[in-house]
Formats: sequence, structure tokens, C-alpha cells
Amino acid sequence: MDDQNKNLILATALSFLVILGWFLLFPPQEPATPPQTEAAGQTQDGGTATTSPVATTPAASGAASAPVAGTAAPQSRAQALAASSRVSIDTPALAGSIALTGGRLDDLSLKDYHETVDPKSPLVTLLSPVGMQDAYYVLYGWAPGGQLGFDQVPGANTDWQVESGDVLGPDSPVTLRWDNGAGLVFRRTISVDDHYMFTLSQSVENLTGEEQRLAPYGIVARHGEPKSHKFFVLHEGVVSMSDGKLEEIRYSKMPDMETPEREGTPAEVIDVTKDGWIGFTDKYWMTTLVPVPGQGFQSVAKYVPSGDVFQTETRLPTETVAPGETVEVKSYLFAGAKEWQTIKDYQSSLGIERFIDSIDWGWFFFFTKPIFWVLHHLHALTGNMGWSIIMLTFILKALVLPLAWKSYASMAKMKELQPELEKLKERTGDDRQKMQQEMMALYKREKVNPAAGCLPIFLQIPIFFSLYKVIFVTIELRQAPWIGWIRDLSAPDPSSILNLFGLLPYAPPEPGSMLAVLSLGILPIVLGISMWLQQKLNPAPTDATQAMIFAWMPWVFMFMLGSFASGLVLYWITNNTLTFTQQYMIMRSHGYHPDLLGNIRSSFKKKSPDKS
Repeated sequence: MDDQNKNLILATALSFLVILGWFLLFPPQEPATPPQTEAAGQTQDGGTATTSPVATTPAASGAASAPVAGTAAPQSRAQALAASSRVSIDTPALAGSIALTGGRLDDLSLKDYHETVDPKSPLVTLLSPVGMQDAYYVLYGWAPGGQLGFDQVPGANTDWQVESGDVLGPDSPVTLRWDNGAGLVFRRTISVDDHYMFTLSQSVENLTGEEQRLAPYGIVARHGEPKSHKFFVLHEGVVSMSDGKLEEIRYSKMPDMETPEREGTPAEVIDVTKDGWIGFTDKYWMTTLVPVPGQGFQSVAKYVPSGDVFQTETRLPTETVAPGETVEVKSYLFAGAKEWQTIKDYQSSLGIERFIDSIDWGWFFFFTKPIFWVLHHLHALTGNMGWSIIMLTFILKALVLPLAWKSYASMAKMKELQPELEKLKERTGDDRQKMQQEMMALYKREKVNPAAGCLPIFLQIPIFFSLYKVIFVTIELRQAPWIGWIRDLSAPDPSSILNLFGLLPYAPPEPGSMLAVLSLGILPIVLGISMWLQQKLNPAPTDATQAMIFAWMPWVFMFMLGSFASGLVLYWITNNTLTFTQQYMIMRSHGYHPDLLGNIRSSFKKKSPDKS
């Protein structure tokens, strides 16, 4: 077995094993749907916000009573929405309503995104009201301090009145008002831009004649662990930034958090000095509480096991309100799609530190970020993500061309040395040590690196993984069409060889079924052919084992990558085509003339057993 073939087999086998490991380690799992009940609440002291405000039900035994919201049995969405008077939300990007009970933002849909590629399918729903099985909402309020009780500050059950505004829109803020009947008047002014950023201004007017102390807070609550993709490569759960430190906590890990506040409620509390934000992120969507940059606060993530409620909070410092004085506190809320440009603009215009890192760039962020940046700008030129991926592949190949040139030149030189290597084998016979010594001396004399042929394949591994991450997590690739039947580059090729690519009146097997493995689409088949043609630049190895491995490798990859995103398969096809072209031209420029047609013909001929 010559060294070049050894290196090629080693490199191909390693890339095969890496992709196989990726495929086995990160498969989708069936999402669990835990039972939904109401959460237990907690109290807050009168100093700087140090204990948790209450989102739903009464506090546990021994704590002061907190407001109650919600119902015991799950309701339909229509029933849950009808349980409270509402103020409508209507913007270019959002539709929904605010519940006057609690002033909760609990009904929100995204106008630009549908559940499937069918434009008639329902809009993506982000937030859902209390009472539903999958309630997901945002609640703001004030935690009492001093002599105040929970019944004297607005909470989850407060009946707000509309003071101004009929419909919340980009140019029409809404102000809610609540008088506690004991000298405190609370107002909440909500405004929203034409994307996904809400601005909340909470104020309290003190007409009691005495100094009052209370602390504003914001809560994002999810009842039950949400249905998610549950890929190891994807983070879904809490995402937060605390003074420049990014932290992610999966839903499954929240019950294991420490309990710094009270027994039975796992929580993590971080004192943020200057800048930060916290919320829940899904694959494409996010709901995040953002205090005004420069404002210190407590960032809280907690899990209430009695109600299976996941909760993130921002607790702002306690305000002291003198008699006759009005105090106002401002904060932001992001609720929408994780669009790169939109989030980047918020980071720049509002000064939200590292807000762009709310997108899950992964461990290879130093690759994924620039790759997506290039892809984003190519899409601005082409208007089509498929062609943008092809152009991106050209750019990546151009960047590694110097390395590829050296690699393929070394491979061509190795071919020229084959006659001398054969003579070495004859001279050394069975003395393998002497054979290796003379081979290394020959390589050194001819300035050939036998491992150089592996470099282009090894270089493809981090690029492949980074592009996989970009295609998998960025919303810009979600339901992005290319041509014809490819209507979603983030999903596998929907065509199937089992129904002759739509010519037969049979639907292809559902993903996850036994036959789905055999249900190859057009792109995976083209991928297999492109790998096979690339192999044919060199004659088949004379060793039977090597020849068998090389013969099967393209078709194994074809089946493995058949269930990957179409955008990734498109990249691989383009990369194979460019690699084939580069290798052919570089080899010819160094005097080696690949017999492509001859190698193809020989692969179909019946070979006699190797008697050597």
C-alpha cells in the first residue's frame, strides 16, 4: 500500500468518522411534554431587589401572600384570551394583545413567519396567555418594600385601566393606569417599534403623605418545558449577558441550579453592575428582558417545581418615592425573531452589550460569525440564499487555494515518484524498516510531503461544521428557497427516489421512518456522483481492500448526508466540483495527466483477483 493511498484513506476515513459521530451525537429527540400546573410565588423585601417577585400563584407556606393568576385546568387559546379585557397590538412585524389583568404581554404572533413553507399556514406564535397548557408571557410590576403589602402594588392579578391609546403600534403607545386606593397611582406606558423591541416606562405617583419604598421588576415565564429540537448542537433555554459574560442554561439543567433564596426553588441570581440582559431563547425566537444599558440590576433564572414553571427576571434597585413625588423607570423588552441585522441594529442604537451573541454561534463562533457575515452580504446581492451559498463556497475555496495548490502539487509529484517507489519495494523486499528509511530519504531529496494530500480534507471539517451551524440556527436560512423543488434550505431535500422524484403518485416516507433512509433526494444523489467523479482523478488502488473502501465511500456519504439540510448538501456539491476542477488543473500543470475517462471505464470492468 503506497503512502499516498494510505493518506487519502486516512483523511477520508477520519472525515467520515467525524460526520458519522456528528450524525449520531446530534439526532433529534422526541420532545417531552410535562404536565402543566401553576407556579408557586415568592416575596420580595423592601431593600434592593434580592428575592423573587411573583408571576403566578400564592407564595409558599411562611411567605407573604402574593397575587394569583391563571386557572387550574388548561384552556383553549380563545378561552384564555377571553378571560381578560385586552389592548390590541398591531405593527408591521407583530400581531397580538396585552391582557389588562396583570398588564401581561401574553399574546404575540410574528407576521413575517409561518409555521411551514406554505404561506397559508398559521403564523408563528411566540407568546401565549395564562390558562393555556403552554403559557408563555411577560409580566411587569413592583415589589413592595417597607410597610407596603402585595395588595398595594400591581402584580399578576391587577386590573389595569387604559388611560390613553387604543391599539399599540409603532406610532401609538398605550398607557395603563392603576390606583391602589391608598394613595399610590401606578402607570405603565408601552411603546413598540416596527420590529421587535418594546419600551416599558413604569411610574408610581406617591399621594400618601409618607415616603414609600418599592422595586420594579420584569418577568418572562414559561409554563412547562417547551417543545424543542433538543439537538446537542443547539442551545434552547435561558440566555443572559452579565457585565460582558454570556451564560446559557438549558431547560433540563434549571431544576439543578443552586437555591440561594428559599428551599424548593432552584435559582441563579447574578448582581449585574452595569450592562446585561436575560431571557429565553428558542432556535429562531427569543423573549429577552433588557434593562437600560448602564443600569445595575439582579439577573435571575429560576425554576418553580410545584408548577413546572421556568422563569427569568430582572430586578431593579429599590426606589424611594417621597410624598408628592413621581418616580419613573424605563426598560426594554425584545420579543420576536432572532434576525441578525435587527439584533445588530439594537446592539448599536441602544447600546445593548453583545446582544448579537443571543444568536447561538456555538463553539466555533470565530468561524460561524464571519461565515454568516459573508453569507448575509452575498444574500443582499443575490436575493437568494442558495446562490449565496454557492458564491460563499467559491470564496472559501479561493481563500485556501494556496494551501490546496501545494497539496495537489505534492500529490502530482507523488504520482511522478511511483516508478521509483516500485523499484524501492523490489530492492528492499520484506525489510519494511529499510523500505521506510529509503522512502523518507527519497521524499526529502525530492522535497515531497506525503501528508500534504490530507490538508484540504482536514481543512473542510471546521468549515463544514461552522456552515452546518449557520444553516441550522440562523433564521435567515429558515424556509429560504433556492430553485424549483428546494423551498427550504434548512431542511433536507424533499424529493425522493422512491417515487421517482414525484413522477409516481406516492408520497415519500415520513422523516424518521425505516424507509426514509433509502428515500434519497436529487441533491444527495448528485453529491454522491460528485464524490465518485473526484475519486476517478486517480486510478483505483491495486490493493483489493483499498479499492473496496474507495468504491463504497461516495455512496456511504450520499446516504449519510441525505438527511442533512439542503443548504449544506449544496455547499458540499459545489465544494466537490471546485475541488475536482482545482485538482485536475493543478495536476496537469505539474506534468501529471489524470486519465479520468480511463479510470471511470476501469471501474466498471471485472477485475481479476490480485495474485501478488
